Amino acid sequence: MLLAIDVGNTNIVIGVFEGEALGRSWRLATACERTGDELGLMFVDLLERAGVRIPAIDGVVMASVVPQLTGPMADMANRYLGLTPLIVEADTDIGLANLYAHPSEVGADRLVNAVAAWAAFGRERGQPLIVVDFGTATTFDAISARGEYLGGVICPGIQISADALFQRAAKLPRIDVQKPSTVIGRTTVASMQAGLFFGYVEMTQGLVRRIRAELGGAAFCVATGGLAEVIAPETDVIDAVDGDLTLRGLKMVWDRRTR
Repeated sequence: MLLAIDVGNTNIVIGVFEGEALGRSWRLATACERTGDELGLMFVDLLERAGVRIPAIDGVVMASVVPQLTGPMADMANRYLGLTPLIVEADTDIGLANLYAHPSEVGADRLVNAVAAWAAFGRERGQPLIVVDFGTATTFDAISARGEYLGGVICPGIQISADALFQRAAKLPRIDVQKPSTVIGRTTVASMQAGLFFGYVEMTQGLVRRIRAELGGAAFCVATGGLAEVIAPETDVIDAVDGDLTLRGLKMVWDRRTR
């Protein structure tokens, strides 16, 4: 068994692979103040409740964009699971060339997404890829037809935009992001929901089309992240949705480094 951990700014996503299959997965709220002991108790409880025996776990692989939690998470794996984790970073050999101007600046989650997308959607097709990750930030990453990570776009996530409206505009309320029934809102909340939801749909369409044009026009687009299932049906530019893309990418990097 392999334990894969994706430490994001909003959520920590955990998956247990049994062989090649992703058996169980969980999503926890990210709290930067958690210690290795707190994380250890949480992880052990989750695993045991799911019937996963701790001694059956053979390895731990993780990516983290939250430096405050990288150390405690590694400490948790060492002391509670008895394993030293493979921490995927920008300079890790992932099997794809990283053509970013400053390779060390790329988030590990963006790289492992690229690995998984290339393996699942790009290699056999021999065409470039675009990966859209609807997370705390919305990222668009481009992979060439030769399997090279080229770079991409980083935008504020939809929830960040919603929170900014509430914090910076005195009369606007805090709202949950969801699809409204019409674009023309007849209440303040409906108007905000229309701007956020349909604004992000149009942003996604526009950026994917512009990236496709720079890649030659035939790029396959895969979406992942919390809002992928919600946004994808509203646009014709997303070809596939894979909510487990990051976990699968971590598994592939582990396999490459340990085979």
